[in-house]
Amino acid sequence: MAVKVPQIGPATPEEADLKGLNPFRDSIMHQCPHMYFRRMQQETPLFDVEGTDVHIVTRHELIVPLVRDTETFSNRFGSAGEPPKGEVLEKMKAVLATGWPQTPTMLTIDPPYHTRFRNTVASFFTPRKIAELRPLIEEYVESIMDKFIDRPDKTMEFVRDFAVPLPIAAIAFILSVPLDKMADLKRWSDDSIATIGSSISDDRRIEALTGVMEMQRYFAGRLEEKRADPADDLLTALVTAEIDTDEGTKRLLEIPEMLSIIAQLLTAGNETTTNTFAEGMLYFAENMDVWAKVREDRTLIGPAVEEILRLSSPSGGMFRVVTKDDVEIDGCPVPKGDRIMLMYSAANRDPKVWGETPDQFDPLRPNLKEHLAFGKGIHFCIGAPLARLELQVAFEKMADRLKSWSLLETNDFRYHDSFMLRGLKKLDLSFEVV
Repeated sequence: MAVKVPQIGPATPEEADLKGLNPFRDSIMHQCPHMYFRRMQQETPLFDVEGTDVHIVTRHELIVPLVRDTETFSNRFGSAGEPPKGEVLEKMKAVLATGWPQTPTMLTIDPPYHTRFRNTVASFFTPRKIAELRPLIEEYVESIMDKFIDRPDKTMEFVRDFAVPLPIAAIAFILSVPLDKMADLKRWSDDSIATIGSSISDDRRIEALTGVMEMQRYFAGRLEEKRADPADDLLTALVTAEIDTDEGTKRLLEIPEMLSIIAQLLTAGNETTTNTFAEGMLYFAENMDVWAKVREDRTLIGPAVEEILRLSSPSGGMFRVVTKDDVEIDGCPVPKGDRIMLMYSAANRDPKVWGETPDQFDPLRPNLKEHLAFGKGIHFCIGAPLARLELQVAFEKMADRLKSWSLLETNDFRYHDSFMLRGLKKLDLSFEVV
């Protein structure tokens, strides 16, 4: 008997109680936030998170212009989670002393500085440059599938067996990291995002920060190796890059700046893609008729990838901080210094854009290009071409070798504790080969 995903949380917006809702702490927002966001869209341009300086924006029509106005809504938002308090602050200072200062570069800074930093690595993420990775990704996808395709029981845990290793391998190649360091890259990436969109314990905060400092020391050593022995790769580009200064001169990047760029590429380059893969397999498992059409017509793979990106919204949203007095969002005042949360995941299911069936998996939607899975404006995800290529290649290879798959009873369909980086912890599947 086929297993179906159980209803988690409210089934309609009317059942979603917004009173006292805190998306950082309330696990229901990590597991299934969609009806809560739908009710916010219906009732208010801004949802104020009680006891914080955070205001959530969920409507597509409001988010797009706000993303583009970086003068009023700055990317220098500081923390993307609940700030630490009390005794843990002193412990954090001790850990931070073992590495380099955490410096804002691409994601958490505004023009012109954002542009200067982004340009140091942008040439490595153009669609043409990323397309050169296709043979490597195809080979790696085949090697992953070879490990489970002939299992007698025809089962796999998709997150562990597929969704984690492929994105890690791709970003490892770009960062010139040997594949035997993949476990470390994954651990450091998890540590880097531990506080994003979540409320974590003081012990986990210290553990995560310790991992980030370990990552810094590793890549600082790799950068020095490239300084002594340059190569045609991204790390060498960072070591040799010159950026404009406010005085009209040029200078080399400093170590904290290079480490910041590397950390952002690492986390953006694998966590989000891993989550998207798992969601995509879940959507197909519930819609095997769509998978049958994809196998018959491979031109549908591209649209299916875009629909998976829309529904999964791997980067659930982004913070901005208000820089001016007397700012209003659709008539609602927002104090200077407060943070607004632009919820891309909500906008990607906004009925005003996606019609009466915004939660339905439909690769034939006519307006898929309007999704905000990779953000919008100058902070549009630099790794979007890489993520799209990985997803495209993966489903191409699956179409060659997998006829179908279904959900196993061992699934609990639990998500990681973050409403910004929402992803399944595991996905147990049984499959049928071609």
